[in-house]
Amino acid sequence: MSQNSPKSRAERRRGRQFTKKKGPFKRILKYLLIFFGLIILFGAGLFTFYASSAPQITRSALSSDNSTKFYDANGHVISRLGSQNRDYVKSKKIPKTLKQAVVSIEDRRFYKHGGVDPIRIMGAAISNVTGSSLGLQGGSTLTQQLVKLSVFSTAASDRTLKRKAQEAWLAIKVERHYSKSQILEFYINKVYMGNGVYGMQTAAEFYYNKTLDHLTLPEFAMLAGMPQSPTLYNPYKYPKYATERRNEVLNAMVKNKVITEQQAQNAKNISVQRNLSKTHAKAKTSEKTSKYIDSYLKQTIEELHDKGYKTNSGLKVYTNLDLNAQKKLYNVANGTSSGIVYPSNRFQLGATLVNPNNGKVLAMQGGRKIKVAFGLNRAVQTGRSSGSTAKPIMDYGPAIQYLKYPTYQPVKDTPYTYAGSDKSVMDFDNKYQGTITMRKALVESRNIPAIRTLENVGVPRATKFLKNLGMSFSKPLELQNGIGLYISSEQLAASYAAFSNGGTYYKPYLIRKVTQVNGVTHKYHSQGKRAMSPATAFMITNMLKGVMTDSNGSGTAAKVSGLFEAGKTGTTQYPDDYINQVPSDSSMDSWFSGFTKNYSLAIWTGYDHQFKANSYISPTETTIAQQIYKSVMSYISQDKPNTDWTKPDDVVATTRGGQTEYYVAGYPGTVADNSSSQTTSGYTVDRGSDSSNTTVTQPRSNESSERSDRTTESSETPTTQEPSGDGSGNDNANSSSASSDSSAGGSSDTSNNTDNNTTPDNNAGTDTNGNQTNP
Repeated sequence: MSQNSPKSRAERRRGRQFTKKKGPFKRILKYLLIFFGLIILFGAGLFTFYASSAPQITRSALSSDNSTKFYDANGHVISRLGSQNRDYVKSKKIPKTLKQAVVSIEDRRFYKHGGVDPIRIMGAAISNVTGSSLGLQGGSTLTQQLVKLSVFSTAASDRTLKRKAQEAWLAIKVERHYSKSQILEFYINKVYMGNGVYGMQTAAEFYYNKTLDHLTLPEFAMLAGMPQSPTLYNPYKYPKYATERRNEVLNAMVKNKVITEQQAQNAKNISVQRNLSKTHAKAKTSEKTSKYIDSYLKQTIEELHDKGYKTNSGLKVYTNLDLNAQKKLYNVANGTSSGIVYPSNRFQLGATLVNPNNGKVLAMQGGRKIKVAFGLNRAVQTGRSSGSTAKPIMDYGPAIQYLKYPTYQPVKDTPYTYAGSDKSVMDFDNKYQGTITMRKALVESRNIPAIRTLENVGVPRATKFLKNLGMSFSKPLELQNGIGLYISSEQLAASYAAFSNGGTYYKPYLIRKVTQVNGVTHKYHSQGKRAMSPATAFMITNMLKGVMTDSNGSGTAAKVSGLFEAGKTGTTQYPDDYINQVPSDSSMDSWFSGFTKNYSLAIWTGYDHQFKANSYISPTETTIAQQIYKSVMSYISQDKPNTDWTKPDDVVATTRGGQTEYYVAGYPGTVADNSSSQTTSGYTVDRGSDSSNTTVTQPRSNESSERSDRTTESSETPTTQEPSGDGSGNDNANSSSASSDSSAGGSSDTSNNTDNNTTPDNNAGTDTNGNQTNP
C-alpha cells in the first residue's frame, strides 16, 4: 500500500492538473451559453413588451392610400397630396408579371416566410458588411414594409428598436389574417410612386397613360423599382438612375427565374423614357376644388412643415378654411361677376381673411390669373410697404394706449422735416390744415400728424405695441415707418382683428388638428394675449368707422351699406427719382384692411414688378382693394349677426362740435368744455391756455370721396431700409403727455426719440430690390 501511495498521489496530481486544464474552457462555454440565453430571454421579453403596445392595424389602414388629406372647417375633404383619383386594383386584375417583378426586387422569399424572414435579415446583414446588394431592400420583408406604410411614420428619426419590434409583430399578425395575394394587393395599391402618385395602377396612368394590363415588361420593371426612391428614380427627371434601377429589377427577375436572360436584355435595350406620357390627368387633384384653395393649401403645407410633419405620411390635416368665403374671394379676384374692372391680368393681389375672435385663417388668396402652388403667395409676402394702414397700429393706437390721447387730441398738420435732415413729409394733397383733431387726421389719412404723433409716442413704445400684435422686425423701426410697414396681409388682418375683439391678439393659424396614420391626434389653437386696452381698441375702431362713412374719408368705396365695420386705406407713391417716368399721381401699392365683429380682411393690390413699363396704379385703380373688400365682406356677412361695438366702462363719451368723441376716463386732454373751443371744418378743437393750439384750417379743394390716401415723402436719394427690431418701450407714460400738443415737433418722452431722429436718410420706403418707395 505504501509503495503504491506515491504513484497514486502522482496520478492524482496529474489528474488534478488535467482537470485544471479543461476547467476554464468549460466554464467559459457555460457562461457564454448563459449570456446568450439571457440575451435571448431579454430580447424576447423586450419584444413582448414592445409588441404589447403595438398599435392596432385594420384592413382599412392596409388598403387605404398613404396620401395626406386636407379638410375644410366643416370636415369635408378638399385636397389630397397624392392622387385624388387613385384607382384601387384588385389582386385578380394585377398582372402576374408585375407581381413577379415586385416580389423579385422587394422580397424574393415572400411566399415562404410568415411575415418576418430570418434568412433575409442575415442576408441583409452580410450585404451591409460586404457591400453587396444581393438585390435586397434591407432586412424588412414586403409585409413589414406594408405595415410600416400603413401604421408607422416613414421618418428616419422613427427607425427605433421599439418600432422595428412592433413592425415585426404586426407583420406576423397580418400574415395570419390575410393571404399572400391580399398582402401583395395592399402593397401594390399603397406604395408612393413619386409626383404625388400613390399606387401602381394610378402610376401606370400617370407615367404611361395606360392601365396595368397594357404595360410591357420594361414598364412593369420600372414601376416595381420606384418605391425604393420615387424621387431619384423619376424617369422624367433622372433617366440615368431610373434606367439603372429598372435593370436591377430585371436582373432580380432573372435570378428569381421568372424571366430569361434574353427577355431581360431585350427589355434593357428599350429607353426608360419610351412611351412616357406628357399629360397626367389621373394624378391631378380635382381642378374644381384646387383652383379655389391653391393659396390656402400652399400656406397650410408651409405650416404643416413648420410643425415638423411630412406630407407623404398619411396625415389627416383639418384646417380652418371656410370654403364658401374662399370661393368668393377667388371669384372676386379672378372673375368678372363682381363688377370689378382690373387693368390687366398682370395686376395682382394678396388677401387674408381671419376670425378676429380666435385667429383662425378662414380664406387666403395669393394672386390672380396665376397658380400660386409653386410660386409666390402674395397673401404672406412682406416685401411691400403697407402705406397708411400702419397708422392705427404704430401711431394712433400707441398714442391712446401710452399717452391717453382722446379722439379729439389736437395734432398739427403743418410743414414737417425729419430732424437732422432736409427730408420733409407731405400729405396726399400737398396742403396743410393747421391744427386738427386726431380723428380728422386718421379719417383723412394725413401723414404729418401721424408722424408727429409717433414722435410723441416714441418709436420704442410703438415697436412694443407692434410686437404685442405679433410683429417683429430684424432691424430697428424708425419714424418713417409710421406711414409704412413691411408686413403681409395676414399680419395686417390679424393686427386689425385685435381692434375688433376689444384688444386681444391671436396669432393667425390655418391648421386646427392633425391626425397621424397611427391615430395619434394633435390639436392646435391660438392662445390669445392682451395687446392693448379695450379703451384703445374701441377708440381706434370708432375713428376707423369714419374712414368709410365720412364724406372726406379715404375708404368710402369699401363701405357696405348697413354693416357695422371699420377700416383703413394705404397707398404708396413712387420715389422722386422715378416719378417722372410715370404719371405724377401714380401709386405702387394700394391696400385696404377692414373688419367687423365677425371678420377681419386685409388686401394688397399692385404689380409684382412695379418699376416695369405700365406697372403703376392709377388714382381710380387705387380703389380696387376697397372694392374687393366690399364685395367679399358683404357676401360673407349676410348670415352673421350685425352688431356694433360697445363702449368700455372706462371710456367717456363727449360731444364736440356735433361730433361724438371719446376719451379714457381721467384723461380728457386739452379740451375743457364747449365754451372754450372753436369749430373749424366741422371739428371742435380747444384753444387751451396756449394759443398755439388754436385750429388754423386752410381751405380744402374739392376731391372725390373715393380718392386714395397717398403716402408721400420728399427725398432726393433713394436708400435701402428694412424695418426691424424688437425694441421695448417705456410703459410709464407721463399722464401730462396726453394733454401735450402733439404738433410740438418733439417728443413728450425725449428719451424715446433721441436716437430715432438721427437716421433720417434711412427711408423706410424701399422695395425688396433696394428701390425707394414712399410708405
